[in-house]
Amino acid sequence: MDNSVYENLTVQYCFPDNNASCRKEVRTGPVYIFLFIVLSCISVCTVILNLLVIISISHFKQLHTPTNLLILSLAVADLLVGLIIMPGNIMQLMDSCWYLGKLACFIFPLVTSLSVLASVFSLLFIAVDRYIAVCDPLLYPRKITVCKISLCIILGWSTCVFYNIIFFYFNEHLTPAQLHITCYGECVVVIKHSWLIFDFLLSFVIPFSVILVLYALIFNVARHQAKAFRAVTNGVSNTKESKVSGSSETKAAKKLSFVILVYLICWVPYYLSSLSVENVTTSTMVWIVFGWLMFFNSSMNPIIYAILYQWFRVSVKHIMTCRIFESSSSWFNLISDPV
Repeated sequence: MDNSVYENLTVQYCFPDNNASCRKEVRTGPVYIFLFIVLSCISVCTVILNLLVIISISHFKQLHTPTNLLILSLAVADLLVGLIIMPGNIMQLMDSCWYLGKLACFIFPLVTSLSVLASVFSLLFIAVDRYIAVCDPLLYPRKITVCKISLCIILGWSTCVFYNIIFFYFNEHLTPAQLHITCYGECVVVIKHSWLIFDFLLSFVIPFSVILVLYALIFNVARHQAKAFRAVTNGVSNTKESKVSGSSETKAAKKLSFVILVYLICWVPYYLSSLSVENVTTSTMVWIVFGWLMFFNSSMNPIIYAILYQWFRVSVKHIMTCRIFESSSSWFNLISDPV
């Protein structure tokens, strides 16, 4: 093997004392070391950001709203990605071996699929919630309640679990005995092309289409509301108010565009690449490169849906200063408190 500046691969065995052990590729080149550091930082940041969101919404009573419950569900799914999925993929990326045993190899893909799909459906529920809030604000408190949203979250996660059972049953990965393992130290899931197409439709095309339509309708309603506001406040003395309205409309458009752009960048490359091959396994370059890009969406979600809001910045300040350990901290006013 050529020991170049870019990589240095030395072939060893995952379990030297086992005759059925897989060969191990130890990647020690500077590129892999840099990649390990970058991916580890992304994993840690994903865990910290989503954990802060979970603690904030769970602890402070003022944040127990329907919308924030959906953000909490999203943060839980993304936390699983940063806490379990990313480290597992980093381990396999660095030396190609699976050290956690057959049972963990069976569970790991299930958790991966569940958390990614739950994250997608949480984004879908958030879009539906925002659409009702903007397009029917007077009836929103009656239509959307904490109990109804909690039920939707339970049904959503249950649906994801049921889909995973069906998906892995037809891809022969529903029991540890069905694992496609040729040697000791390997953990590979083979996904059939037909199921890739079905998963592409269910996990990307349908949710993204609904999200895109809902956000387009939200922006259209916001634009009409801004025009109505400018018409009412038309006049020299109200020029300032009209400019504020126009600025709000521009900010809304930029935020919605950012949400859609991030979603596309993280998801499109994986599905376009995976659909171009007959079968995808978790050891192929498609999964390693574009799968990580898909996971990166879990790092961006807390930034898009939480960090940009004042209540999150105030709650983080209370968490970092340990004020949440005060007896009355759960009743702090986060909306009007200065950052």
